[in-house]
Amino acid sequence: MTVWDDLVGQERVSEQLAAAARDADAFVTAAASDAPPPEASRMTHAWLFTGPPGAGRNQAARAFAAALQCVSPDRALGGAPGCGFCDGCHTALVGTHADVSTVAAVGAEILVKDMRDTVRKSFTAPANGRWQVILVEDAERLNEKSANAVLKAVEEPAPRTVWLLCAPSVEDVLPTIRSRCRHLVLSTPSVEAVADMLVRREGIEPDVAASVARATQGHVDRARRLATDPAARARRASVLKLPQRVEDVGGALRAAQELVDAAAEDAKQLAEEMDGKETEDLKAALGAAQGGRLPRGTAGVVKDLEDMQKRRRTRTQRDSLDVALADLTSFYRDVLALQLGSRIALANTDAEDALERLARDSTPESTLRRIEAIAACGAALDRNVAPLLAVEAMTMALRAG
Repeated sequence: MTVWDDLVGQERVSEQLAAAARDADAFVTAAASDAPPPEASRMTHAWLFTGPPGAGRNQAARAFAAALQCVSPDRALGGAPGCGFCDGCHTALVGTHADVSTVAAVGAEILVKDMRDTVRKSFTAPANGRWQVILVEDAERLNEKSANAVLKAVEEPAPRTVWLLCAPSVEDVLPTIRSRCRHLVLSTPSVEAVADMLVRREGIEPDVAASVARATQGHVDRARRLATDPAARARRASVLKLPQRVEDVGGALRAAQELVDAAAEDAKQLAEEMDGKETEDLKAALGAAQGGRLPRGTAGVVKDLEDMQKRRRTRTQRDSLDVALADLTSFYRDVLALQLGSRIALANTDAEDALERLARDSTPESTLRRIEAIAACGAALDRNVAPLLAVEAMTMALRAG
């Protein structure tokens, strides 16, 4: 199993990255032996991975990082970097490699203080003598100051530093940054490719794999979660019942409250799993005894951690709502397909009776307005509108049609 095996339906991108990894390996080998580096190289110091949600942008970037750090002895015998088994590949894939730094948005934005140490590290030599890799998972969430910090680092990188930026589209990244990156576009994997991956890699039954792959329309992570997490399946089933619960004002408002409460519960569960341990670990690192007082001058550090945890809870709630909005959009897309007599396969076959009933009782125009209302809710959440207000506006619009 190589590092490229997790890139579902991205054969062209895998080939490009594998070729660049081979050239990068030749560069390191030449530098170690004082030989002249290869004249032509497909390797560069900055990469931009774009593609729709679920296409595997972060997975592709992390697989490339692993290939750059590969230390398999097979390479000396002509093997390609990216074996997937060696210490370099394994630690890069699981996120513990000393020379692979990952930056992800904790809240709505990546703040400059979150980037400061990473940018500083990008100018240092790699600890293992290969590459210093900086992976920015949510490059579209860089604010003005943090984007400018990245720009300065990308303009004049250290010789062995590689920046890997991931964003939904090239327009989501500053022109000055993207002009200095090699751009790779990932496409949405086919339903068949995702189902095949679930059967091979996760041991999912073929019928279940096909159902969740179709329901998520090629979104790899969501398909894997639906296939393996009963709670995720229950939440999706609840969301798909929402269109039948907005027939009156009271029902619409109750549905909105329940949707927001479910998202808040997701954030609460994550906080319970992570916040307490993080706080105790930080206090121990600062020298506080179990249950004792913090040393003088360290309260600000704990306050920074609490602020980060609050931003993460907000982000988790928004992410949960985004999943619900995607499920609703998929539902009404199926309704529209039935109304127009389209031959495309339905994504939500487990709710076919409700789809057919709504298709009979409404018009294509009203279905399009409902899809637009869901999109407007997502846009409102992006502008930091209070979740309950945004979702209530949406459910009332779904009721009106």
